Amino acid sequence: MKIIVIYHSQTGFTKRYAEWIAEAAGADCLDLSAAKKKDLSAYRTIIFGSWACAGSISKLSWLKGKLDSWTDKNLIAFCVGASPIDNPDVIVALSQIFNESEQKKVKTFYCPGGINYEKMSAPSKLMMKMFLKTLKAKKEKTEKDQIMIDMISSSYDISDKKYIEPILQYLKK
Repeated sequence: MKIIVIYHSQTGFTKRYAEWIAEAAGADCLDLSAAKKKDLSAYRTIIFGSWACAGSISKLSWLKGKLDSWTDKNLIAFCVGASPIDNPDVIVALSQIFNESEQKKVKTFYCPGGINYEKMSAPSKLMMKMFLKTLKAKKEKTEKDQIMIDMISSSYDISDKKYIEPILQYLKK
């Protein structure tokens, strides 16, 4: 079964996961810009990965635009975000990324990555700073707010190869 991992990465976390998945699955691996120029008809399984931000996945519209023409393919999407794997908000966000009919076509996964302010685009950095400022300005912070403040105040990396295991297990089915 021919497999390709296509990714869009802003700060490197998604690229790292895409490469780990491709290596473990014996798959080809391409950045989205290169994949857009490639004929993907020979691939039976297409894995798309990108970064999560504010409840959505960057460049997901590319994959969604292909769903109707890729009915014969095994489709997987994974997103990489700053939240730990056990954050209940992740499950909620994942369940809302695809509508009900899309969920029947695409299996989704989450991989925790982190934040790398040094590699982040200026608009993303600004958005994060505004979010942090808003959280810090709250008069009655919850414990969850304080955890978030502590977490996003500086760069960190919680990525780990173990988080690709559910994807690899799914591929074996």
